[in-house]
Amino acid sequence: MDKEAGKRLAAEQAATHVERGMTLGLGTGSTAKYFVEIMGARIKEGWTLRGIPTSEETSRQARAVGIELITPDETTIIDLAVDGADEADPQLNLIKGGGGALLREKIIASAARKFIVIADKSKRVVTLGAFPLPVEIDPFAWALTVKRLREVLFEQGYESPKLDLRAAEGAPIFSDGGNLIIDCALERIESPALLDKSLAGIPGVVETGLFCNIADLIIYGDADGVSIEPG
Repeated sequence: MDKEAGKRLAAEQAATHVERGMTLGLGTGSTAKYFVEIMGARIKEGWTLRGIPTSEETSRQARAVGIELITPDETTIIDLAVDGADEADPQLNLIKGGGGALLREKIIASAARKFIVIADKSKRVVTLGAFPLPVEIDPFAWALTVKRLREVLFEQGYESPKLDLRAAEGAPIFSDGGNLIIDCALERIESPALLDKSLAGIPGVVETGLFCNIADLIIYGDADGVSIEPG
């Protein structure tokens, strides 16, 4: 399967939901990049669109293609948010955060009137968990937060969870918000919403990469076309 072709086709399908004058939530990652690129082409055609990026990386790309970026206030209406996913199940539950932008992505996705997920078909799974679950935590006394993460995961039935501090070249990787990310290898997540609630209640946990009851549509693409859930 040509994953890049699938990503582009999914982004193109999501673009059919965009109307002139919309304020868009712009996701982060390799699939969302295609959507931002398509929106840049619309701008060149004379469309008026505004964007709210979910990462500094997306901000740079959006500016480069000519999208007007705004900082939302309490009156801002986000008409549509479009973003990728690391995994998605048939109930539209997601794991996100492989790119480290999970907090900002969830803020925007949750605030949008409509949230569309775009992905190549390899991201569709029956049960979440093969992709390690990112959990964004405050750097202060972070080892204590990790200890509590282990305890809560054990309470949820994960007897020996493997937790890794996300790092590169021996140094921790910080999110755009200045937080650390712990990747939790859980293998299977049978109750995503329950796990999300349990982990989010830990002092020091800023956000989890479980997106439950947020997505309205998931568009999957491969070289042969797209499929949409719910159909």
